[in-house]
Amino acid sequence: MPAPTVRPFRRADRDQLTDLINAHVAAVVPGVSVSVNTVLSSLERQPDEFITDPWVRERTTLVVEQRDHVVAAAHLLRYRDDSEVGEGYRDIGEIDWFVCHPPASFRPDADDAADLLMSACLARLARWGVRARYASGEIPAPAVYGLPRNWPHIRGVYERAGFRHVGDTEVILLARVADLPVPEPWPDVTVERTLGECGTRLTAHADGGTLGFIEVDTALARPERQARAAGLADIGNLHIDPARYGLGLERRLLAQAADWLRLCGADRLLAYESATDTAMLDHLFAAGFRELTRTDRCWALRGGCRREVPR
Repeated sequence: MPAPTVRPFRRADRDQLTDLINAHVAAVVPGVSVSVNTVLSSLERQPDEFITDPWVRERTTLVVEQRDHVVAAAHLLRYRDDSEVGEGYRDIGEIDWFVCHPPASFRPDADDAADLLMSACLARLARWGVRARYASGEIPAPAVYGLPRNWPHIRGVYERAGFRHVGDTEVILLARVADLPVPEPWPDVTVERTLGECGTRLTAHADGGTLGFIEVDTALARPERQARAAGLADIGNLHIDPARYGLGLERRLLAQAADWLRLCGADRLLAYESATDTAMLDHLFAAGFRELTRTDRCWALRGGCRREVPR
């Protein structure tokens, strides 16, 4: 077996790289894959990251090749050091994502290829001379961010290189829309549908005030981005008036959202919640959600965590 070699990404790698990325996506979210076009576009810019992407000064993608086969890859970002950049991101370097084959009986040297790539990543970050170094797993697919617990082989690479988890842990949940509550009579309450910050907003009003709202995004499966994600939506926002806690509004708003999603043809709904918010997690579990995984955000090579931009 020839030794693996690290080199810059070439356009001819696009199909093999997409296959490797989709193998990682499939371990996190069922029935989702990204297109070659999505992967190539994300190497040039990340339009969904409209806050942080304009701060990027330089980006590079490295692959490990062995016998003409891409066995590992990583995408690195270097952020600018000026006043327009958020303080937590100024002059930092980041492994935006890192993918590799896990060790197996037919590929016992997979760790060698992954560690070789990590050494090349650290060398690039050192040449950039950034003030801090971070790592993540921000593959351009729905619900894949941080470092999902489904990737112990990537966690091992990060930990062997000296990265440590210094941020928050979030729970990624999924429900079949058919299992969500159905709307029930809601006396003296009106539900208004408008455009929200993160999708379609359904707001409950009563007594001249707002009880709460939920936003759902049904545009996760645009064909130019995902090759396979039809029927998938996510909760962008769920807000309850603090004075109304304990009245079951979360369940009623989820029922309103589910009714709208059925009309949209969506059959699965994603949700994301902090692992420390046990009350909201209990509401989501009771409404029909199940836990897909937990993901650990912000891995740092010595030092504290930069401020994460909320999803």
